[in-house]
Order: sequence, then structure tokens, then C-alpha cells
Amino acid sequence: MMKNLFVGIVFLISLSPIAVMADYQEGRDAFDRGNYSAAVKEFKILAKKNDPRGQYALAVMYDIGEGVLQNSKEAVKYYQLAAEQGFADAQNNLGVAYDQGEGVGTDYKEAMKWYLLAAERGNRDAPNNIGVLHMIGFGVPRSFAKAHTWFTIAGAGDSEAIRNKSFVEKKLTPEQLAESKRRADEWRQIWLKK
Repeated sequence: MMKNLFVGIVFLISLSPIAVMADYQEGRDAFDRGNYSAAVKEFKILAKKNDPRGQYALAVMYDIGEGVLQNSKEAVKYYQLAAEQGFADAQNNLGVAYDQGEGVGTDYKEAMKWYLLAAERGNRDAPNNIGVLHMIGFGVPRSFAKAHTWFTIAGAGDSEAIRNKSFVEKKLTPEQLAESKRRADEWRQIWLKK
């Protein structure tokens, strides 16, 4: 199951006080220049201030071992802090940690919980991750129909979801396909209203 933790290492910027924003941008700029020690310093300051962007950025650095020794447990600690504040990318990556047993024990139900929260907040990787758990039957009963729904939600921009969707489509009746597409459209409409 492919989990693109760091596709483009996306650091989302939320509205926040200008002083905190400056610290975050300094950390981002340092990271982009390859000055990981400066980036870690800025992100640690933000993490101590309970800023989810700083917590997430620090988690990514621990996850990939840039500027710090790679440490999955530390990554999970910071993903958890940011995820609990509703930071969608941290929620997805925390789901990946539980899914893969990295820094925590493997727990597919916990992974599903975080993937669902991430999907509800617009994370683009989470729908495919949810679909894979349904397709394989990890943490949930196996359901090709539910998997298809989530692969459809993932959309045309996710090449892995496209391949997965093509695979499960062959296992569904025309009625199941129609119902899956209806559920995906319904979910998208609810999500767009948020």
C-alpha cells in the first residue's frame, strides 16, 4: 500500500498571528535551503507554542530524518499533537503510522479513524488510504463497494486510486457501481459545503 507521506512535503499555512507566521516562514525557508538545523530550531519553537504547523513540520523532519536523527516515535508524538488540533496532513500521516506500525503498534482501526478525519478536512491522500483498508479488509470488513466509493472520492488526480478503482470495479455489479458513485457524489457535496 503506497503511502505518500511527503508528496511535495506540503506544509499548509493557516491563518495565525503575524509573529508566529514569520517564525514558520523562516523555518520553511531554512528547510527549503537545506539548512535543517535552523528549520528544526524554528519548528521546535512553534511546536512549544502549540502551533500545529510547527508540530507537523517537526514530525515530518523526524519521520524522514532531516536535521534530526530519524525517530518514528518522535514523529508520531508531533503528528499526534497537530492531528488533535485538526491538522489534516498530520491526521493522515498519523493514520499511516498506525497502518504501517511505525512509531506505534499496528492498529488498523486507529488508522481508519485518523484517515477519516483527514479526509473530512480535505487531505488528498486519505481517501485512497481508506479505500485500501476497505479493499484489503484491514480494520474493517472487506468491501469492494466501499473501497470503490473511496477510490472515486480520491479522484482523477490520484494515480494509485485510479488503479485501485479499476481493480475493484471488476468485482462489482452494475447496481453496486451505481450505488458507489452515488455515495461518492453525496460525500463530495457534503464536503464542499464545509
